[in-house]
This record gives sequence, structure tokens and C-alpha cells, in this order.
Amino acid sequence: MIKSMTGYGKAEAEISCGKLTVEIRTLNGKTADINIKSPLLPRELELSIRSKLSAALQRGTIDVYLNLENRSDGGGAVNGALLKSYFNEIQKVMDEMGRGGVVDDDRSAAEIVSSVLRFPDVVGTRKQDAITVEDYPAVEAAVDSAVIALDAFRSREGAVLYRDVTSRVKTILSLYDGVEALEGERVEAVKDRLRKNLQELQVKVSPERFEQEMIFYLEKLDINEEKVRLRQHCHYFMETIDNEVYPGKKLGFIIQEMGREINTTGSKANHAGIQRLVVMMKDELEKVREQSLNIL
Repeated sequence: MIKSMTGYGKAEAEISCGKLTVEIRTLNGKTADINIKSPLLPRELELSIRSKLSAALQRGTIDVYLNLENRSDGGGAVNGALLKSYFNEIQKVMDEMGRGGVVDDDRSAAEIVSSVLRFPDVVGTRKQDAITVEDYPAVEAAVDSAVIALDAFRSREGAVLYRDVTSRVKTILSLYDGVEALEGERVEAVKDRLRKNLQELQVKVSPERFEQEMIFYLEKLDINEEKVRLRQHCHYFMETIDNEVYPGKKLGFIIQEMGREINTTGSKANHAGIQRLVVMMKDELEKVREQSLNIL
């Protein structure tokens, strides 16, 4: 079953100084474009992880985020300047309300400080500058777990993509059956139009000559080759998407060939009903093309 290039995976690990969170997000791309959004990784470990991600994920824009929360006995460092600023603002408001003496009471001041400690950014979380050598096994295990989660996400998205594009290819085949059903009507319409033009020009042509010229003219409008090739391309599309592990690039080439046959059919149509079916096929194929850009 195919996989999407869009995915998300997350994993956590306990390392020597705290909790490490690894997040991997992927979007479609022609190659494996890996971006590690963290200064925590030493160079040697970064190269190892890049190699691991490239082998596991194959293609796509791959963003890796690493966040580390340190353990701290006091729950984090207190921003003293910010705490004083909040406290002074509260004192100022109370003075304006005529209740400044309340803050002079030790118990009341302690309660205010306790409340201010819960304000945003007053208590920060200490961060470690880098991951140590001893943390390598745990970090790699977390990356592996995130990749597994991302791969499962890609598989679920791939199942949705598969149902969508294969149903549209089947619709294109069905629409071309409609083109084939209008072939006889198209030929008669062309003959009638030519006869009418000859009558208007008051030109007399022998029936044998007329049939010869008609055959020559209809050969230029014949779409049998396009019909055969389009069906072959559609079957090749289904065969590729069902049997290849990473069919995305090849499907793009097949879609180009399908588009070529549909366009040629439209240019030769000479029939309003067939032209409508060609427009519908183009619409379906464009949706297949858009979706295929996300197939791994």
C-alpha cells in the first residue's frame, strides 16, 4: 500500500538531565530535505540521525524538532526583576485604592508574592545547552519511535490517497467508454456537415469520390490510437500503484502520458458531447496529478 509524504510523529525520552521530546513533521518534496530545528544535537549525532531519517523516510521536506526540559528542584529559575515589577504594580494599584497598608503586612505580602509566582514567565524552565554522549542511545531510540509513529501516519494518509486517485482513474476509463459510444454519432455528424456544405456550394461530387474523401478526412480525426494508449496508461497506473513500494515519481510520468492522450482526443473530437467528456476527464486527471504529488 502506498504512503503519503505528509506525516507527523512524536516521541519522548528520559535522559540524564530531563525529558527530551522529539517531533518529526514531513511534507511532500522531490528529495529528502532534512531540517533539524534544534541546537541541542552535537555534530556527530546529527549526521547519524540525518542518515537514519533519509533511509527510513525516503523523500519529502522533513522537519525535526527537539526540546529538552531540565529537572529542577525548585521548579525553575525565578525571574526576580519581573516578580518585583508585578509586585510594584500591585502596590501602586492598592495605593490608588487607599489600601496600600495591606502590602505592609508580612502575611499579605507573602500571599501576593505567591500569586505573582503563577504569572506568565515569572518562573522559567531551565534548558540544557546540548545533549551529552551518554544520552546518545536514548536520543536515537526516541528518534526511532518518532519515525515509527510518523510512518504509521503516512500509511493512514496513503490509504486515503489510494482510494481517491484510483477511483478517479477508473472514472477516466468510464468517461472514455462514453467517448467510444459517441464515435458512430460523431462520424455521421461529420458526414452530414460535409454534405450540407457541398449542397450550399452547389458542388456535385460522385458518391465514390465523396466516400474516398470522407475516409481520408475521418482518418485524420480517428482517435482509436489515443483510446488504446490511454487505456494502457490507466492500467499501467493501477499496476504501478499496486505493486511498487514508492511509486510517486513514476506515477507522475504516467499522468503526463495520460494527459497527452486526453488532449489529443479533445483536439480531434469535432463533437460537442465528446468535448464535454474530454473536459471532465481533464478535471479528474488534474485532481489525480495534485494528489500524486504527495505520494511517496
